Amino acid sequence: MPAWAASDEQQSRVWAALSEQLGDDAQWPAFDARLRAHLGDLRRELAPLYGARPDFEAFLIKLLGNAFSAWRERSPELKALDQAREADPQWFHSNRMLGGVCYVDLFAGDLKGIEASIPYFKELGLTYLHLMPPFLCPEPHSDGGYAVSSYRAVKPSLGRIEDLRHLAQRLREEGISLVLDFVFNHTSDEHDWARGALAKDPFYSEFFYIFPDRTQPDAYERTVREIFPDEHPGAFSQLEDGRWVWTTFHSYQWDLNYGNPEVFNAMAGEMLFIANLGVEFLRMDAVAFIWKRLGTPCENLPEAHHLLRAYNALARIAAPSLLFKSEAIVHPDDVVKYIEPAECQISYNPLQMALLWNTLATREVNMLQKALEQRHHIPDGTAWVNYVRSHDDIGWTFADEDAIQMGIQGFDHRTFLNRFYVNRFAGSFARGVPFQDNPATGDCRISGTAASLCGLEQGDPHAVARLLLLYGVVLSSGGIPLIYLGDEIGALNDLHWADDPGHGGDSRWVHRPVRDLARSAQRDDPSTAPGRIYAGLRHLIALRQHLPSLAGGRLHAFWTRNRSVLGYLRSGEGQGGGGNILVLGNFSEHPQAIDAAVLLGMPAAAVDLIGQTAFNLRTGFTLAPYQMVWLDCRGG
Repeated sequence: MPAWAASDEQQSRVWAALSEQLGDDAQWPAFDARLRAHLGDLRRELAPLYGARPDFEAFLIKLLGNAFSAWRERSPELKALDQAREADPQWFHSNRMLGGVCYVDLFAGDLKGIEASIPYFKELGLTYLHLMPPFLCPEPHSDGGYAVSSYRAVKPSLGRIEDLRHLAQRLREEGISLVLDFVFNHTSDEHDWARGALAKDPFYSEFFYIFPDRTQPDAYERTVREIFPDEHPGAFSQLEDGRWVWTTFHSYQWDLNYGNPEVFNAMAGEMLFIANLGVEFLRMDAVAFIWKRLGTPCENLPEAHHLLRAYNALARIAAPSLLFKSEAIVHPDDVVKYIEPAECQISYNPLQMALLWNTLATREVNMLQKALEQRHHIPDGTAWVNYVRSHDDIGWTFADEDAIQMGIQGFDHRTFLNRFYVNRFAGSFARGVPFQDNPATGDCRISGTAASLCGLEQGDPHAVARLLLLYGVVLSSGGIPLIYLGDEIGALNDLHWADDPGHGGDSRWVHRPVRDLARSAQRDDPSTAPGRIYAGLRHLIALRQHLPSLAGGRLHAFWTRNRSVLGYLRSGEGQGGGGNILVLGNFSEHPQAIDAAVLLGMPAAAVDLIGQTAFNLRTGFTLAPYQMVWLDCRGG
């Protein structure tokens, strides 16, 4: 019995069985070293889910045997990347990190078009490229790629799986990490597994939650909320043969049954296949929903965390450079539960995103300032992915208990924000579209491009400054900044979004326009809005790349005593330091004064690194409408 496994006989038996089966293979020693390091973690996370089953040990052996097969197929280049990333686990905390996200077809036509766009990505400064799901899916009911019919084939219109593998290699050679989604809560109803279940194959029928009548669905729906009430009521859809299948989102997306260990094993194989394409980050889609238990909301259950940590442990063994990004658009207390080095190393920051838009609408920084002070910090070895917009809608995910501390009633305030951003509020600069508007509950979310929501669509004179202010916060507040590609040239709403078959019921397509080549061509023309946005954004990106103070994620809230001016200090703790940079941003269309009294702890003089303007901090100063400054206080 190896000493490392001596405390657990089952663990030792699993290792011994694998060693006997695979020990003569030349690839075994490197795999075995990681197996010894992480088998305990893997078993510990899977045991609460499947440990009571008599076949648990056999399941582990089969799972790890499949993982070894994936390891053998991993290219030498990716194994070298594994070693480099293990030697520098904080690599993604660099102030040079910058993400971009786009749909392959909408941005560049196909995968070869994305490869041809690499010079543009480098011009912008990207080191991380998230391609929305390119995998095979049904049309027109694809949910933007999130209804996957095969994880091992891409949409024919985009190319072939080898094109995706080649693209990953080319991006890696240019210093850009490829990011793809791992859509692991559900599959398309056209996936082979779903087809097997539809044909009543007993093996695949256990891959999904399928019931002969409404008895069990009714029992679950007593405690489960509706996600897309416009699409179908409740959490279930009826099949043509009369049975009911769990469909949290769309009726053509069937939820996987992770109570069946065969599902975990099958999806682990898909995950490692994607990793071996050269993918460096996986966006773990819909993490809150992946485990179901009767009598609960079936969201954010403890078992969901066990599943994620088990997938993570498996990746450490068979694809060590692969990192996970959490996508949990839930209560802020639940968002942070998915973030740790052993679970998801990076996570979307939906609270900051929502509060940026809240602050623009209200001209008051109170909720955002409070969130930066109380909810910004996450465990060492992790990072926020900060963003202004995504492919998805904007949901008002702030906590009601946080809002009430400031005298803000959550329901009433969300109602105001919805009215403001869909232009149902007098004086609004925004031109958004409602998504999943539910008059019965008052629930609504917002669709629209960042530029249209900032006022560019209606020609508001402050629109460009608003957009640059939002991205200035994203670029300076710590973590990995993410640009929804098109924002850098002020892409506007697609006013014909509903004309496309399959899109009419989903207003999110309004902010997923085809790349506007005419606007892109204006990016070097400072007389145009695209030119001013692009130049301003590129200036901030280049500045950030040379400021170690903006590395990492640590931030100190700085209360300016001005209700419209956001403030925080960055000093790059744990990243080689760099000294203090004081970030201030005016979220109002009016000039705002900063009183000298709030600056007494700062040096007497400072230079704004953005505008290269000197400030006398002993006399105070005034910020222009929507102005942001990055004050260099490193000499103080």
